[in-house]
Amino acid sequence: MFEGKPATCLVNPRAARETELVYRPTAQPRRVAVVGAGPAGLSCATVAAERGHRVTLYEQAPEIGGQFNLAKRIPGKEEFHETLRYFRRRLELLGVDVRLGTPAAADALASAHDAVVVATGIRPRRPALAGIDHPKVLSYVDVLRGAPVGRRVAIVGAGGIGFDVAEFLTHDGEHGASVDVEAFAGEWGIDLTLQQPGGLASTHGQATSSRREIWLLQRKPGRPGATLGKTTGWIHRTQLKRRGVQMIGGVGYERVDDEGFHVTIDGRARVLPVDHVVICAGQEPLRELAEPLRSQGVETHLIGGADVAAELDAKRAIDQGARVAAAL
Repeated sequence: MFEGKPATCLVNPRAARETELVYRPTAQPRRVAVVGAGPAGLSCATVAAERGHRVTLYEQAPEIGGQFNLAKRIPGKEEFHETLRYFRRRLELLGVDVRLGTPAAADALASAHDAVVVATGIRPRRPALAGIDHPKVLSYVDVLRGAPVGRRVAIVGAGGIGFDVAEFLTHDGEHGASVDVEAFAGEWGIDLTLQQPGGLASTHGQATSSRREIWLLQRKPGRPGATLGKTTGWIHRTQLKRRGVQMIGGVGYERVDDEGFHVTIDGRARVLPVDHVVICAGQEPLRELAEPLRSQGVETHLIGGADVAAELDAKRAIDQGARVAAAL
């Protein structure tokens, strides 16, 4: 609505594009390997199988999902559990040969398949930061997988992932207001009895504190969170502000040591006395498999984070996977 673009659906790329993106039955079934069972790989594998190709889906992890398995842990993103349930059922109904816990090697893929789709995703970027190997430093992947995190935390990177990690670390309880209607109403000042004008409770929202002290930092000057969604960014900024998260732009990162995180803010050197520093400084494509396949003359496609890892975007990944599958 804000950008004058057609409506879209995360899971179904054909929504509002039914005449543009068509899944026609293939006249020549092919042996297709999809490597990586994240959003892009799941989309590609199911659409290719729906069209009649013989699809094998390789995933080195013990479960499908890729980055969705991290995202579903963020309070407010529990619906990704249902997205993965949907794809599991689709794989089953379409007869996709799913091989979990199975790394894929280029030679084996080349000899057994007519085309290979590389959907191997991303690796977190490690910035050039003195002390990056200090025990205080964690990746966002470590945190979302359950690594212990102390009470005082600095988050490096205030993009979508940085805000998600801040939400994760400041949320008390299993999910709290993200799934509890009464807790949500209390947090946002909603009068469920509708006795107050406009349904607004007299408290106008409860200030919610966090047991953690968190600094959400970005190198770029300006307000953190500027790249968040137009319709939801204000919500994330408001929630974190209420929980006491300090969001600071224009930060110079110096080093991490036993004393804490040494930074420069407004030209002044500071030491943040943190227990941990969580790195959310972007991603790099994980695509080493592509070149060995292409050197053997194998038809190879890159999709999802393996293609573009600049900013994780599940909608783009699912759409791209479906379009590649529609063209196989």
